[in-house]
Amino acid sequence: MSLKLVSAILVLVSFALPSDRSIPPLETSPQDDPYAQQRHRMVEWQIAGRGITDPEVLRAMRSVPRHLFVPQGEADHAYEDRPLPIGYGQTISQPYIVAFMTEILKLRKHQKILEIGTGSGYQAAVLAEIVDSVFTIEIVEPLALAAADRLRSLHYSGVVVRAGDGYNGWAEHAPFDGIIVTAAAEHIPQPLIDQLKEGGRMIIPTGESWEVQELLLVEKRDGMVRTESVLPVRFVPLIRQK
Repeated sequence: MSLKLVSAILVLVSFALPSDRSIPPLETSPQDDPYAQQRHRMVEWQIAGRGITDPEVLRAMRSVPRHLFVPQGEADHAYEDRPLPIGYGQTISQPYIVAFMTEILKLRKHQKILEIGTGSGYQAAVLAEIVDSVFTIEIVEPLALAAADRLRSLHYSGVVVRAGDGYNGWAEHAPFDGIIVTAAAEHIPQPLIDQLKEGGRMIIPTGESWEVQELLLVEKRDGMVRTESVLPVRFVPLIRQK
């Protein structure tokens, strides 16, 4: 079994945490960074060492202080090769998977990206290091509010956060150059396909909850939609509003 396959299967196991263990408000300045060496090792060993080569993705992963996007009690584990709980039954993805999903979108600075599943805001921050505009939707309102505050405190002014059901996307700001979904859907939501720009790319995990799922690359070209399975993964389920 390849290292890539092993790392993929370890992705995103959900941990149910009480809300009082959710991520606290920021108290640390991004300039006060005791984890810089750990972050450098994370990029070199876990990400570049597994084949991620896009220089902008590597730069973004070196730049974003991952330890500020996890609960204080998890900060010392922030740069380990695994997902971590962030409260409300949700997780922050394994670093390699964040980098893999970001690289496969083939991002460029001028682009506008939609993220479904903000979580703590880490993936949005990585995207915002590369592109001009990120729109991100989180169904768990306390997570959405905390992520918006965190991203604002870290000066990610190009990120707009909304609390709501991501299944229907964000039609007011469509079309998007890229769409990234960080929770597993039973199928690819049609509204997301409709909101993907011609020539755009979407990366989305699909499959049953708590089973090994498929990470799908979706491309829209010449009015046609093409899908390709690129990695076996395990993500928390995409939650819908009732």
